Amino acid sequence: MAELIVRQREFVADGILGLSLAHPLGEPLPAWELGAHIDLVLAPGLERQYSLCGAPADRTAWQIAVLREEEGRGGSAFVHERLGVGDKVEVRGPRNHFALRPASRYRFIAGGIGITPILPMLAAAEAAGAEWSLLYGGRTRASMAFTEQLRRYGDRVTLAPQDETGLLEVPSVLDDLPDGTLVYCCGPGPLLDAVEDRCPSGVLHVERFQPKEQHTDQDTEFDVVLARSGRTLTVPPGVSVLDAVRAAGVEVLYSCAEGTCGTCETDVVEGTPDHRDSVLTEAERAAGETMLICVSRCRGKRLVLDL
Repeated sequence: MAELIVRQREFVADGILGLSLAHPLGEPLPAWELGAHIDLVLAPGLERQYSLCGAPADRTAWQIAVLREEEGRGGSAFVHERLGVGDKVEVRGPRNHFALRPASRYRFIAGGIGITPILPMLAAAEAAGAEWSLLYGGRTRASMAFTEQLRRYGDRVTLAPQDETGLLEVPSVLDDLPDGTLVYCCGPGPLLDAVEDRCPSGVLHVERFQPKEQHTDQDTEFDVVLARSGRTLTVPPGVSVLDAVRAAGVEVLYSCAEGTCGTCETDVVEGTPDHRDSVLTEAERAAGETMLICVSRCRGKRLVLDL
């Protein structure tokens, strides 16, 4: 964890505050890759994840954009109201579960604040000479961030404010995808669900800000063995692996506790996880080598974890 300073803040759209975070002594920040996010530790028990939306080559500062959510849990309000230029904030990361893979063609889809991880991907796709397009929707044109930066890409970018054009026409960019195309999508849950329903298997990469709905009415008890100490813990229905481990006095990194940030990802030594996160790909789930212990459980009676 590092303590960074707010070097600059400015509104980049209605209700969206852009922040530039730098080392207090001007030292270079850690390198990061496209799709990465950081955790802001705003106060005890108040940690939030934000996608990096600047240029990876610029290690003098990290750029994020924060949507003010009136019905949120307090993180965005804290950033908007209490983080000013010159203030310090604890930062963890960066980490990445939304990396841009090499491809000859891309289709990018962003909804609202979901443009943040997509924005630097466009520059990378452009620099690589890939064929690409972006469909970007929001409530209103004024609420859509970075539209001025997007103008330079011309007709490869389609802006679709809901009050002007209605809901995003997902089929228009997903039907008849050419071979070799990868689809990257970030935004609200209904948009991601619609894209997942239309997109061919193996080409879609998504990042969720909110967890998928999970059905937990049939949770059963299971044991978790901590491989490093040999201790065995019982995880009853309604209690997460994370909570059971922490109650036993074992320190583990975690942040969102909703299965969306990836902070608590833990190696699985034995057993089959019941994956309930919104981070791992289908291939990663099938491999069963890691799990997010804040939400995922066990498909059986016993798990051995590298803890």
